[in-house]
Amino acid sequence: MKESEESRVAKHDDEGSSEQQIWSWGAGTDGQLGTGRLQDEHLPQLLRLPSLSPAAGSICSLACGGAHVLALTSGGKVLTWGRGTSGQLGHPDTVNSPNPKFVMSLNNLFITHVSAGWNHSGFVSDAGDLFTCGDGSFGQLGHADFQSHCYPVKVPFFVDKNVEQIACGMRHSLVLVKGVSGDEVYGFGSGKRGQLGISEDKIKLVNIPQQIHGIDSVKISSIAANGDQSAALSADGHLYTWGRGFGDILSAHSPQHLSTSFLFTKVAVGWNHSLVLTGGEVFMLGGNHHGVLSNPEKITPIKHLADPREVVLEKVPDLEGSRIVHIAAGAEHSAIVTEDGVIKTWGWGEHGQLGLGNTDDQTSPQEVSFGHKFRKEADTIEIYCGSGFTIVVRTSRRCSQTD
Repeated sequence: MKESEESRVAKHDDEGSSEQQIWSWGAGTDGQLGTGRLQDEHLPQLLRLPSLSPAAGSICSLACGGAHVLALTSGGKVLTWGRGTSGQLGHPDTVNSPNPKFVMSLNNLFITHVSAGWNHSGFVSDAGDLFTCGDGSFGQLGHADFQSHCYPVKVPFFVDKNVEQIACGMRHSLVLVKGVSGDEVYGFGSGKRGQLGISEDKIKLVNIPQQIHGIDSVKISSIAANGDQSAALSADGHLYTWGRGFGDILSAHSPQHLSTSFLFTKVAVGWNHSLVLTGGEVFMLGGNHHGVLSNPEKITPIKHLADPREVVLEKVPDLEGSRIVHIAAGAEHSAIVTEDGVIKTWGWGEHGQLGLGNTDDQTSPQEVSFGHKFRKEADTIEIYCGSGFTIVVRTSRRCSQTD
């Protein structure tokens, strides 16, 4: 006798709750928390996602923007939720969605990478094609115009190129292309603060992708963008940044190599600061507003440099004895995950995005309570930050190994 649809869905929901769990907190008035409610949450809220078919797989990564979220599954499908007034959710309408929904126009594609900007979104397919949607008024969709789109549209410029990643900032986009002649990074959208990295001259708007020079011979492993900041991490651990300067540092209109002996494995970019991960330790660049570790007695500067374009690397305090495995940066708040599965946050807390039960700012990392401990030997924990909200994905290793 065949299993009924109702019992199959119920069984899948039960399995999903044990194999993968997603929590969200912080700003939620546009539906970006995915709770079904349009309100801020000061403590972690467990989400109930739509039932995912075996073909869709489990959630393998998230991208959090100004007030919307893109969720990529291991089966190459995409769910979105949150603010949709500019078309950034990829649905036929331009309304907010407090509940996760599949992007149906991408159903016939296998999506491998997603990124969320302030009001726009990017999707990369396994064929190396790039699709963008949402606000295009600054040229950030790359369609050679300033039009907005409510569904993902292929970017013609990259039709004959192999796109691997896209990184969406507030009003600009970066694209990483892999080719036989080497890696190429392109920028388009707003370039007022140098975030496009394409010219030493002040450029306001670019609606056709232009290649970023200065890192032409560098093998790039990842790109990142947020606010008016841009960054690229090389395969051998070197960090390049450009765009709005950190703190009192001048803006850079071309990629600047961070001069340090450290080799980095991950970078997370905020509006006024960035986090970098190396050897299980976290360092911060910039941050002179809510996101800063503003207690000068706790800051450990690695070096002070005279060049006004060079940034100061600071070790994040109060993490001694903890090995950090994951980092994330919102507009002006930060989050990390330790090897033991402990989640800590700090910075701007106005909307409850620190998950501490209040709206206070924090100048040093504070542990977020979930009412139970994650099991480091059985769980994989990843954390993501939107501009004023935070999301945690816990996946059992049994689930991740069978996808």
